[in-house]
Amino acid sequence: MGSVSFFQIIVMFLLPFLSVMLPILAGQYFGIRTRKINEEVNDSPIGSVVGAALGLLAFMLAFTFQIVDSRYGSRKELLLEEVTTIRTTYLQAGLIPEPFRTASRKLLIEYTDLRIILARDASLSRLENLKSRSQSILDSLWGYSEALAARDRSSEAYSLYTASVNNLVENYNKRITLTFEYRIPGAILWVLFIITLFSMFLLGYQFGISGRKNSILAVFTAIIFSSVMFLILALDRPETGIMKLNQAPINTLARQLRDR
Repeated sequence: MGSVSFFQIIVMFLLPFLSVMLPILAGQYFGIRTRKINEEVNDSPIGSVVGAALGLLAFMLAFTFQIVDSRYGSRKELLLEEVTTIRTTYLQAGLIPEPFRTASRKLLIEYTDLRIILARDASLSRLENLKSRSQSILDSLWGYSEALAARDRSSEAYSLYTASVNNLVENYNKRITLTFEYRIPGAILWVLFIITLFSMFLLGYQFGISGRKNSILAVFTAIIFSSVMFLILALDRPETGIMKLNQAPINTLARQLRDR
């Protein structure tokens, strides 16, 4: 992970932590002042409101986590699909004549290596170059398909090769879009932030008017909730390298292609 990613990691944990910790402390301060003004204040209604607010917050966290978890599962399926597609294209390249056969297989080996590099380091400084080279390789493979189709459109071997290249291009577009372009909608993050802010303020206020001010408890509460939020953000941003997919299938494929 590069320095940019490390900075992102700090921010991804610090912002949720502060969004929980500060409202609790502010709520405690406001609750203590209220209790000093009116010592007979009753915290029973506040307890009901706090319970409802925390329940809504838990629902929003579960809802948001389901979104990123589903996307994580989709990325894993696309990885396995991509390994199969690269292997199939490599094998079917053996059905086409030279110089397309050797050129296709060299490009597929390079494409697989780029895929591994991208999984190891998806920092913005390298991302665009890797994407550009990957797209160039796919364009070259599709150019070979067009050249073969111009030779003989009725050839079944050429059709199989073309279909494999088409699947490879489709898989690439899905993977890049799902990994680097799709994010949790901003509206959901803002709603989650607002609910967190007011829920924690009410929780701190309840602590204050009940006379149970406890900064250590506030810190533990902030760590618990911010850890869940950090996990959601990490799943939503795979380029940080925190929640990496197991790259064993693509690594094994790369070794097999180089050994052939």
